[in-house]
Amino acid sequence: MKAFPTSFLWGGAIAANQVEGAWREDGKGLSTSDVQPKGVFGEVVERVEGDSALKDVAIDFYHRYPQDIALFAEMGFSCLRVSIAWTRIFPNGDESTPNEAGLAFYDRMFDELAKHGITPLVTLSHYEMPWGLVTAYGGWGNRKTIEFFEHYARTVFTRYASKVKLWLTFNEINMSLHAPLTGVGLAENSSKGDVYQAIHHQLVASALAVKACHEIVADGKIGNMLLGGLMYPLTCKPEDVLEALQQNRSWQFFGDVQCRGVYPGYMLRYFRDNGIAIEITDADREALKSTVDFISFSYYMSGCVTTNEELNQKARGNILSMVQNPHLQSSEWGWQIDPLGLRTLLNMLWDRWQKPLFIVENGLGAKDKVEADGSINDDYRIAYLNDHLLQMREAIDDGVEMMGYTSWGPIDLVSASKAEMSKRYGFIYVDRDDDGNGTLARSRKKSFYWYRDVIASNGESLK
Repeated sequence: MKAFPTSFLWGGAIAANQVEGAWREDGKGLSTSDVQPKGVFGEVVERVEGDSALKDVAIDFYHRYPQDIALFAEMGFSCLRVSIAWTRIFPNGDESTPNEAGLAFYDRMFDELAKHGITPLVTLSHYEMPWGLVTAYGGWGNRKTIEFFEHYARTVFTRYASKVKLWLTFNEINMSLHAPLTGVGLAENSSKGDVYQAIHHQLVASALAVKACHEIVADGKIGNMLLGGLMYPLTCKPEDVLEALQQNRSWQFFGDVQCRGVYPGYMLRYFRDNGIAIEITDADREALKSTVDFISFSYYMSGCVTTNEELNQKARGNILSMVQNPHLQSSEWGWQIDPLGLRTLLNMLWDRWQKPLFIVENGLGAKDKVEADGSINDDYRIAYLNDHLLQMREAIDDGVEMMGYTSWGPIDLVSASKAEMSKRYGFIYVDRDDDGNGTLARSRKKSFYWYRDVIASNGESLK
């Protein structure tokens, strides 16, 4: 029997803007997520007095976190990945003094996790930033945002130094290439040069946060977080193989900078070939030398790339414009299911960076049916997770060093892409629909008991 390490962390992952609600309570400011009520790829909406959006309440975790954490503890979680809403701490982003009510909320939440023996893994910025920094400064396009982020990071490191030892900087930092407003606070039609300059500022800020964490948090570890977008060549045609290499590098470059502390040569060539001039100061180069302790990433699917332009045109509607793999099945949302790809990716990232890996998002979004007796038989979710966890165990046996696994959305939450409740990931069902109707009552799905057994057996119950 191939075993998981005894120190392996099991749990789930949530994000403040998708679960908390209480969007204007206790002094919280407007975030980029608040002004995109229809999700990451939705339009910016000017929020006016009296309007409402699904994320404004979300699943009301802000008020129900003790109940939800108790359910996570019942499953046996040893880790919960959460994010801090930056605008709860600095409502506009540029204040010198933090909002005490926001800091106090996370104190209470971390204390509740400690009560149940659950280790927090905390993301500093998960798909949201203060809207005030976008409107007043131009988001991450402005170098001043680095200072504001470092001030925020140092504030929360200092406050929670004794309560939080595991940190992440930016959630899926490479998604800025596909969703510039959510990622770096720039308009969707921004030039590549502007987006990469903003990304550079964010990479410097990430490195400064790493340095600050090491200075402030005794025994603290801090990692990056990538969207694991594994791409295969559609054929063995050499041009397709080279294109797959380039596509994988387009997101691995973020990890290269965060793990190695310098820009890789292939990225410098990309900038030259595309007429992109990035302002990189000597202070930036020095800052980037503070590299992460571990690599975390999300993995939901893989995709294919080809130089066949006709096939590429057909794929344009997909979020990442991926060509479908004829050998794989797809979820209800068209995401291709590829458990073996997870083993491939784990080995690829371990070979590349030789730093511990942590899968901090993985799961199946699906429409769940509540039976007459209230039960939810989500065998499709169990099958998806089981097959991915088996491949994760194979990768560990291959020699990959892994810290843990937190499935995405252990409790149903508002989806990031389109801000809907019907795309459910949870082991715990939340009674709320896409229109905001429902009691918000929680109930256990079949997968709740399955995951409880997986954790209790440290993975030995997997089939």
